[in-house]
Amino acid sequence: MKPYLKIFLSLTVFLNSLIIFSQTNNPIQLIEQGRKTSIRGLSVVSNKIIWVSGSAGSVGKSIDGGKSFKWMTIKGYEKRDFRDIEAYNHKTAIIMAVAEPALILKTIDGGENWYKVFEDSTKGMFLDAMHAEAKTIQVIGDPINGKAFFAMSNNLGETWETNKLDGIELNEGEAFFASSGTNLQISKSSNTFKKGTFMVTGGKVSRLLNARDQREQYPLPLLQGQESTGANSIALSPSGKNAFIVGGDYAKDTLRAGNSIAVNLEPSIQFNQPQTPPFGYRSCVIYLTNKTLVACGTSGVDLSKDGGMNWENISTQSFHVVQKAKNGKAVYLAGGNGKIAQLAINY
Repeated sequence: MKPYLKIFLSLTVFLNSLIIFSQTNNPIQLIEQGRKTSIRGLSVVSNKIIWVSGSAGSVGKSIDGGKSFKWMTIKGYEKRDFRDIEAYNHKTAIIMAVAEPALILKTIDGGENWYKVFEDSTKGMFLDAMHAEAKTIQVIGDPINGKAFFAMSNNLGETWETNKLDGIELNEGEAFFASSGTNLQISKSSNTFKKGTFMVTGGKVSRLLNARDQREQYPLPLLQGQESTGANSIALSPSGKNAFIVGGDYAKDTLRAGNSIAVNLEPSIQFNQPQTPPFGYRSCVIYLTNKTLVACGTSGVDLSKDGGMNWENISTQSFHVVQKAKNGKAVYLAGGNGKIAQLAINY
């Protein structure tokens, strides 16, 4: 074999090996992109069943782990922004449209037909997040007459009660961000503060609130003071002993100062500053285990393996929301331009 041919073949093998190494070591695997919708609603039922919702009245569903998606534009709601979704299986899902009139729609036939289960045309109405635990679904919205809007259903979203908790007083310039549908979490714990509904606010004031007991209100040591600052997302650990909160300044999305805080929930509330915080503004955070967390935002995706005290940047790709399968271990992300990805890591 001629020397130059040996060199060429060796170089080819090296480049192929480099490509394979790069592909296998990239934890973000894009499975869908290019659709004209910004996705902020994501509900992962199992390793195979994924629902997403977004702008332009768009909803998408996959029943094969993201190999293919069925897209639908909800008739009559083509201009609405469905910023949150809760799905129970491949047939039943609930979507939330944010601004006036605030709407919640439901399907029980896999998205073929949708029917209205909630509507509120109050001036200034803007829904921000929705969370479900079993048959209970709770929704929060920006303040109406100075109080946080709250609605709840105990029958899979068929009927709703509004402001059952009499609302929580919010400060001037304090509200919720509709960035990922995760600034509201229902705790299943029966212990003191941990029981109830957790909410995190942002804007000129950022706080941790418990809807069960309005006396439980904690100022957050996060960046705040501007309309674009404050908390965006809260996650509760599987053990129920800890929480983690992310946010920052979405107008300066590479800024790391004041973008996150770890929370001990027992025996009393204690805030712990991360030693190495996430690498910019983050709109969503989730626990994979009691120690492993993932956070995402417009400037990247981060991973922590020590309960949120130290974070590693694993991608600079932009995503709005990340969720783990309710029944399974698969993790998916979604964001602008119809982008959906799977996070391929062992945990």
